[in-house]
Amino acid sequence: MHGLMMNTQLSIASILQHAEKVHRKSEIVSRKPEGGLFRYTYADAARRARQAANLLTRLGVKQQDRVATLAWNTHRHYELYYAVSGSGAILHTVNPRLFPEQIVYILNHAEDEVLFLDLQFVPLIEAIRDQLPKLKHVVLMVDAERMPESKLDLLCYETLLQEASAHYDWPALDENLAATLCYTSGTTGNPKGVLYSQRSTVLHALASLSGEALSMGNRSVVLPVVPMFHVNAWGVPYAATAAGAKLVLPGAGMDGASLYELIDSEQVTQMLGVPTVWLGLLQYCEKERCTMTSVEQVVIGGSAAPMSMIKGFQEKHNAFVVHAWGMTELSPMGTVNSMNAYMASLDQAQRYQLQVKQGRPIYGIELRIVDDAGNSLPQDGKAFGRLQARGPWVASSYYKLEDQSDWQDGWFDTGDVATIDEQGYMNIVDRAKDVIKSGGEWISSIDVENIAIGHDAVAECAVVGVPHPKWDERPLLLVVLEPGASLTREEMLEYLADKVVKWWLPDEVLFVDELPHTPTGKLLKRQLRDQYQGQYSGEA
Repeated sequence: MHGLMMNTQLSIASILQHAEKVHRKSEIVSRKPEGGLFRYTYADAARRARQAANLLTRLGVKQQDRVATLAWNTHRHYELYYAVSGSGAILHTVNPRLFPEQIVYILNHAEDEVLFLDLQFVPLIEAIRDQLPKLKHVVLMVDAERMPESKLDLLCYETLLQEASAHYDWPALDENLAATLCYTSGTTGNPKGVLYSQRSTVLHALASLSGEALSMGNRSVVLPVVPMFHVNAWGVPYAATAAGAKLVLPGAGMDGASLYELIDSEQVTQMLGVPTVWLGLLQYCEKERCTMTSVEQVVIGGSAAPMSMIKGFQEKHNAFVVHAWGMTELSPMGTVNSMNAYMASLDQAQRYQLQVKQGRPIYGIELRIVDDAGNSLPQDGKAFGRLQARGPWVASSYYKLEDQSDWQDGWFDTGDVATIDEQGYMNIVDRAKDVIKSGGEWISSIDVENIAIGHDAVAECAVVGVPHPKWDERPLLLVVLEPGASLTREEMLEYLADKVVKWWLPDEVLFVDELPHTPTGKLLKRQLRDQYQGQYSGEA
């Protein structure tokens, strides 16, 4: 016997429709790429999204056609989030920080026919336009008076929008239809496409709102510093809209001064981003002796949040750090380390130790750790294993790729090595390819890095395992110093000595001018391992 409930399909457009009816006066504030702030309401955004949907029809976009964006966190990009997916086409957000050849590959692999871009990226597309045979239209997201001279046949977003009707009936879509497309930015090989559905996107947004996750509500003022071209800004444009939260979009201004200006003027209560962005913001506040008095919660993901950063936000700004973990393949939210009854019962020192973990899976996500043979390992907080996930917003395969090696018995292998304790708290030990195996024991490069970065003289660091004649591998610490700072090998090792077990201590500390990164900011540890593989064998 089935339940007697209406079979309403989950759709992205319904999120904006809800906000237009229930939260119509809640604000969206956007820093425009051409300069200045733009301020309007959810009711205004819904009207312009309908105009944008009509604009797409005028350009010949049909359901399930791919529409690409190359844009920052702005109100226009926000409108396309709903116009494209809501009309039944597929929104493909492209990361402008990738190498040009990767962008060419992604646009061609997705077979994008229309590209919307911000002003800053015109030269990038001019340089590769002749390598994009499927692309029919390029739309520049600026006012008519800001249209530049270009060898591209550019269309003006605002002009097209003004000419489009504000009347549009969102189509009734199968909730399993593809809605958005994001590509991974791995350190090896071509990026892989992850194709999200209407259903998975809505479920992810709803799960994000819970108190065990992001705790967004109508009174929240949310600043997503994570880019809208990176895993759909962690789903914030959907979750914040469903909650009717005030949404503050920072545009391209990711530096400390620009972010603080928005935080202070708009009284931001919650912000989300990666550690490198927050490091710049904390340094700016320290230099200018200013405090973020309105901020209550800082969500940190993308890479591990060091203890020094968690303490910095709490002790200098009274802002609670919510450590989160996820992946493109998980839409991306997997675990969140939010405040709960257990954490509230701890003293501050114990709480900090818990906060450095990536947290517990939110409802909808199942996690397990397995050994190399695929056998499940105990969740006792001690056993290390390959982290696997499954759930309604976890990818089941890659777009147009038959390789299923990352899936096992219905579980997605994340490529991370982790522990899970009896309360469900997950802690990333390392990437499977980066974990250091020394004398039969595992050393977490992430843990050592997070401690080393706490030294005042250290601007950035990396720990890699390199071959050792006796121990198979031993850790090597590479350090970039803060400008004007000085530090010796002995001082660095002394700083680490009482914070890690003895056999985790790096055998050597090298000071370098810079560390190699991918275009998305990830450390290229494989390059470092190759470069320093002879360090302990006398071949360096």
